[in-house]
Amino acid sequence: MKKVLFLSLVFVLLAVIGYSGYQLWEIERSTAQEAEVHRWLMQYRPVAQPPRATAGADGEVSAELSGESSGAAAPEAAPAPQIVNQSIVDLQAGLPDVVGWLTVPNTRVDYPFAQGVGNDTYLHLDLNQRWSAAGTIFMDFRNSRDLSDFNTIIYGHHMRNGSMFGTLQQFSNRAFFEANRTGTIFLAHATYEIEFMAFVVLRANDGLIFNPLLSEEADRVAFLDHVEGGARYFRDVGATADDRLVTLSTCNYEFHNARMVLIGRIV
Repeated sequence: MKKVLFLSLVFVLLAVIGYSGYQLWEIERSTAQEAEVHRWLMQYRPVAQPPRATAGADGEVSAELSGESSGAAAPEAAPAPQIVNQSIVDLQAGLPDVVGWLTVPNTRVDYPFAQGVGNDTYLHLDLNQRWSAAGTIFMDFRNSRDLSDFNTIIYGHHMRNGSMFGTLQQFSNRAFFEANRTGTIFLAHATYEIEFMAFVVLRANDGLIFNPLLSEEADRVAFLDHVEGGARYFRDVGATADDRLVTLSTCNYEFHNARMVLIGRIV
């Protein structure tokens, strides 16, 4: 009887060791795969370019019109949007779910972000549609891809190795929040600066912060008041209900079901 019990305990112990070893191997494999994908993607990283405009002799931005001066100009088809970031176009050619590229200086946030048919699409898929513990940074499926909404939400996992949105945790330090005020979003046809205004720790079911469909002015004003009142750190950047905001969201472990968000105004 004692021998049977001893052998049973040995079997259980070996099973636990084997399972733990497999889990560690799987974590290492997934981390290596994630790093490999990121290295490959970095060839498409956009380079910020200064804004360009065509100005007339009087200093006003001008456009050329065609047609006879004595009559109405013939209607023309709308011109195709100017490509500002060719690397995003190249990336989208093979990965059509890619929306753009997000960079936050002095963190490891330097990734393309996608948009799936739902908010669970890229939770555990990389951009090559392979399973990945880190998943992909992604925009809320209800948001417009051109960042025209009042509240564009972008999600990423809080990875313990600092990848994805793991280093957003640095903004929980007031000195870091004060010193790091901007980020950049590159789309195919535009480049936007994000002026960070608030770092907030909140519950995942917050109905205002995680709502990308705030079409009424009263709701947008309530959002801004809610952010200022609930923020751990806040700076007044002059945001109004007519602005466009970006909310970067990831997990936080201060309490059950916590999230931390970094909110900025699109300049």
